[in-house]
Order: sequence, then C-alpha cells, then structure tokens
Amino acid sequence: MSKFRVFLAVLWIAIAGYTAVVVATHGLNLLPVFFGDMTRMAWPGQFNLDFMCMLLLSGLWVSWRHHFCAAGLLLGVLAVFGGAFFLSTYLLVISHRLSGGMAELLLGKTRAARLDGN
Repeated sequence: MSKFRVFLAVLWIAIAGYTAVVVATHGLNLLPVFFGDMTRMAWPGQFNLDFMCMLLLSGLWVSWRHHFCAAGLLLGVLAVFGGAFFLSTYLLVISHRLSGGMAELLLGKTRAARLDGN
C-alpha cells in the first residue's frame, strides 16, 4: 500500500504543478477550450470526450462506494469536476483511514466485509 500512496502523491504533485503553470499562462478559461475541441471532431476532442467519460465513471464509483448517500453524491460531483487531482487526494486519505487492504479501498468497508464473509 505504501508504493500506491507514493504513486498517488507523485500524481498529485504533478497535476498541481502542471495546473498552476497552465492557469498562470492561460487563466481559468477551461470549459470553452474543452468543449470547443470536442465540437471540432478531431483528436483533441476525442481525448476530451474519453476523459470526460472517465471523470463520470470516477464520480459514479465514488458515489457508489459511499452507497449514494448525500456525502457520497457530493464526493462524486467533486470527483467529476476535480479529476485526478481530487481522486488522488481522496484515495490517499482513504488509504490512511482504512484498516483493510485494497478490497476495502475499492469497495468500502461494508462491501469488503461481505466479501470476507464477516
């Protein structure tokens, strides 16, 4: 688990640094660029569509992991809009809070306990 945590920390640092440079250079005008690339029907738009689908899957998984409770839905929305920056932070925090292994990280405490037969 410690190697996974190091990986998450490296992701977080890389994304934070890259984002800081892009925001300083281009500002916060992400959405017109993001959706503009998609409307042009070229490779940058295909990548953005694929990425958006991954963000939606990430948000759905986070919400599901929390049994679609209010907090889970809020975390799911944060996952969609926060991307890998949010998800790496979320997984790093959760990995420190859990008492089990990867099954508990991926499934949540209740589902992982059912998997173990407890």
